[in-house]
Parts: sequence; C-alpha cells; structure tokens
Amino acid sequence: MLTITVAVLAVIATASVWLYQRNSSAGESVSANLPAADAGPAAPQAGQASDTGTLSTLDKTFLTKVRQAGLWEMPAGRLSQTHASSEAIKRAGMHLLEGHSKLDQLAREDSKALNSPIPDEATPEQQGWVDQLKNARGHAFDQLFVDLLRASHGKIFVTIGEVRATTKNDLIRRLATQANNTVQDHMDVLEDTGLVTDATLDDVASTIPK
Repeated sequence: MLTITVAVLAVIATASVWLYQRNSSAGESVSANLPAADAGPAAPQAGQASDTGTLSTLDKTFLTKVRQAGLWEMPAGRLSQTHASSEAIKRAGMHLLEGHSKLDQLAREDSKALNSPIPDEATPEQQGWVDQLKNARGHAFDQLFVDLLRASHGKIFVTIGEVRATTKNDLIRRLATQANNTVQDHMDVLEDTGLVTDATLDDVASTIPK
C-alpha cells in the first residue's frame, strides 16, 4: 500500500508541474501581444496627413482682411470713447476693441504658423475712414461710426461664410469661426444704436454677387 501511495503522489506532482508550465507559457504569449502600460499614442502611419490642410488663395486673402480689419477698427473703437455722444456708440466701440484684439492675435499666430505674410497697415481706404472719424464729433461722429462700421462688417460677413464653408485648412477654419462670432456680435451692437440706415444695408447688398 505504501508503494502504491507514493506512486500516485508522484504522478499527481508531475501533472501539476506540467499544467503550471503550460499556463505560464500561455500567459507569456498573451502578454507579448498586449501594449505596454506606459505606451504613448501610436506613431502616424506612412501616408497619414500631418499638416493642417491646403492653404488656398481665398484663405490667404481672408487672413489679410482679418488683419486689416483690426488695424482700423481698433482705432475707431478707441475714438468712440472720446468723440461719441451716445453711450450705445461707446459700448459698440468697446466691443470692437475687445473683439478685434483677440481676432488680431489669432490672425498673427496663424500667419506665422502657416508662413503666410500679412500687412502691418490698414488699406488707404480704411485709413481714410479713421481720418474721417477723427474729424467728427457728437451726433455726426455717431452716425458716421455706424455707417462705416456696419457696412464694413456686413461685407466681410459674406466672405467669412464662404471661407468657413470651403476652406480645407484647420487653422483658417478656426479663424473663420471666431471671426463669424465676432462680426455677428459687432453687427448686433451697432444695430442696437438705432442708427443703421437702409442706405447702409443697400450698400452691403450691392456688393453681394448675384
């Protein structure tokens, strides 16, 4: 009996060792196919896009227009604080200052990132508008301010929509989205003054391609 018992125990021990080794091998095989716990994002595959998209001629023009808009509308906003007779105009001027300060910074950052130069001066026409505002006071300033700025915002608003709908560039798309929100806000506060005329809206409408 003792001999039989020893033999049975030996068989059991041998089977246990075999099962342990088999399970260990299987575990190592599975572990080899699992990612390491501290593995970072997978590297881009060959042919995967890594840029922000094609920069079109319209995109470059839009980047320039955003920059130039800020270069004359921020001075116009500052003038409203000293030349306007209406608190509504002064409020609109503050919106111009705040909105275009942020938009201008974004445009300059995108210009650098995309290696697409932008101007450091407003257009001669825009500089002329600032000169007109400098020479106006009181109610005359208020009306001129609204006439010039509501027309300007209405015209660029159309361009923003076209750029936002068609651009293939991520940065330009972001800029167009921000510009859309900013210009919408500016048109709202300009209209809140009660000084927007039909003539100004007709002027904007005349520039929209039929």
